[in-house]
Amino acid sequence: MKTTNDFPEGIWYNTSILAGVYQSTLMVPCGQKKEDKTSPGDSRCGIVETCRNASAKPGGRENAHCGGSAVRVGNTMAEVKLVNVKKIYPFVSGEEKKSKKKKKGEEPAKEKKVNLQITDKGVVAVQEFNLDIADKEFIVLVGPSGCGKSTTLRMVAGLEEISEGELYIDGKLMNDVAPKDRDIAMVFQNYALYPHMTVYDNMAFSLKLKKTPKAEIDRKVREAAEILDITQYLNRKPKALSGGQRQRVAIGRAIVRDPAVFLMDEPLSNLDAKLRNQMRAEIIKLRERIDTTFIYVTHDQTEAMTLGDRIVIMKDGFIQQIGTPQEVFDHPANLFVAGFIGTPQMNFFDAKLVKNSDGKYAVAIDGINVELAEDKQARLSAKNVPEQDVTLGVRPDHIMLCADGVKGTVDVSELMGSSVHLHISTHGHDVVVIVPTNGNAAHFPMGSEVNMIFGGNVAHVFSKETEKNLEW
Repeated sequence: MKTTNDFPEGIWYNTSILAGVYQSTLMVPCGQKKEDKTSPGDSRCGIVETCRNASAKPGGRENAHCGGSAVRVGNTMAEVKLVNVKKIYPFVSGEEKKSKKKKKGEEPAKEKKVNLQITDKGVVAVQEFNLDIADKEFIVLVGPSGCGKSTTLRMVAGLEEISEGELYIDGKLMNDVAPKDRDIAMVFQNYALYPHMTVYDNMAFSLKLKKTPKAEIDRKVREAAEILDITQYLNRKPKALSGGQRQRVAIGRAIVRDPAVFLMDEPLSNLDAKLRNQMRAEIIKLRERIDTTFIYVTHDQTEAMTLGDRIVIMKDGFIQQIGTPQEVFDHPANLFVAGFIGTPQMNFFDAKLVKNSDGKYAVAIDGINVELAEDKQARLSAKNVPEQDVTLGVRPDHIMLCADGVKGTVDVSELMGSSVHLHISTHGHDVVVIVPTNGNAAHFPMGSEVNMIFGGNVAHVFSKETEKNLEW
């Protein structure tokens, strides 16, 4: 499938939702058929249906013109609610039979490891997704590739059909509402800019389709350009811009629409590391200036931790945990969340959860007994957790080197300037320990023997069977 960058300048082409789920698909006159390739006239409404079919007013919002986007009315609340939302991709015709066929005498092919649930209806990409997003909240969906985060965002946008469940925006059911009528704006990973238009025209495009007065278009475009510091580029075309500048234009094109809900699908993943850090800071500042609800998708846990009021961690279509960045960091719900959130990732050890003679919980590892903190004691006692083998989790910056503790051997020493990252082999596990240098050169040769210890307040215990945090 071609992207906008594949098309030459000066050509009218079909590009669904390029105005950002902004209008609809073709720039054609009202009632003009899709086959008519003539240059669009002043009466274009931005949709392929006729005006009669596009005059619905979903959710009580008034359309600005025939086929135009819904317009925010007053101080509209932008609460988003997903109730038992599920996405199932049906099998391609004959796919099941084809996969089961084998030639005579041929050994069955080894099945690929599939983590997503497969049912009679098809592959379940998103499972029973439940989430209440408050007005003006910044929610981040984060997880590895294939976890269902972008699919969920596309269902909110209306670009994917919801197989089961309900989606509400401002209390209105949106399952069957067209994307252009949901009062949303979306920023895509690949920018999706019109290459034959200037920056100004790209940002103004959706407003022109809505027949917005020229003076208002000019005001909104220049206000957004000032916010994003791209005023000097308004007369340039996308090919004359850097990646970061193009992404700013894509964000600006969404801003001018004054949406109730702002959707962002991995907008920084195409940028280099330095520019990504810069744009992340820009989005944080932008959020303070734009009074709306954000839903942001990323696979980068650093973006999730720095941007979100709450983050939703997903894996294989399931929600693993919902919470503030600090809650998720301090109290991971399971082994996956513990390993996914935090850089470097949490270290894991084979240990045993025991009770001391005074009834206090402790973790025993390599002959060392570490009593857990009082808050952890209370949660484990409330659940009456029995003694058992556990997976012990401790973050790299919570481990200290000492004279007597868990023994290990240094494999790799990485000098980071203010600290040294030690990769230590212990009991079959690779453990990372962050050692501050405190301005002094620290030298840990390969093969050095070290001892490690940690406090009971930073130890996390996970079930060997369920991988869930035993405190919760």
